[in-house]
Amino acid sequence: MKLLLLSNSSAPGRAYLDHAREVIADHLAGVEELLFVPYALADHDGYTAKVASFMEGLGIRVSGVHTADDPRAAVAAARAVFIGGGNSFRLLKSLQERGLSEAIARRVREDGVPYMGSSAGTNMACPTLRTTNDMPIVQPASFETLDLVPFQINPHYLDPQPGSAHMGETREERLTQFLEENDVPVLGLREGTWLRRTDGALELGGVAAGARLFTADADPAEYAPGADLGHLLSARARFDHRTA
Repeated sequence: MKLLLLSNSSAPGRAYLDHAREVIADHLAGVEELLFVPYALADHDGYTAKVASFMEGLGIRVSGVHTADDPRAAVAAARAVFIGGGNSFRLLKSLQERGLSEAIARRVREDGVPYMGSSAGTNMACPTLRTTNDMPIVQPASFETLDLVPFQINPHYLDPQPGSAHMGETREERLTQFLEENDVPVLGLREGTWLRRTDGALELGGVAAGARLFTADADPAEYAPGADLGHLLSARARFDHRTA
């Protein structure tokens, strides 16, 4: 499999996807046309146009899956797939209703079609939706996502801020609560970071402070960009399915 999973699509002071331009160009080398999945936002046309503007600079044409008469046929013909960020619940519900979860996962797993996700699109690559930051504005049929990696990811991970006046749970506390009910590693991807999988290799990249790995019964572990995270590909995900 070829996966590029971005924590975020926009970085402060940079244009859309510009902070990851080099790794995106390398990931999509040889791809002339990209199928974009815009369902995480309400404005599908505007979102697709934004992606097309960036990809034009890489010599890649973009088509939105929402414009296809048969979205599953569009996935079957795709040379590469990019699922953009937005609301993860809305995105997953849309994929499920159109039969695209299985269709996309099959192309990536069996045909080696390059997959790229940012934020909500990165959440889709996990076994389930359970470590998203998003509000459940709609209700998908289940929390099961594409299962392209055997661990969970928390995009936009924020470290606890000492002295903060915010009295709600920190991201660390919420992920710790997740691990009280589920036994599966969770990688907190800070802004500006990404994961890149090529077959059995998994590397952390980025222009920022790296990532934080949460596991049951252990303190969080820190990883810097360039770290080899291939050991996570052998993780065994065990979830509480009572409310899945």
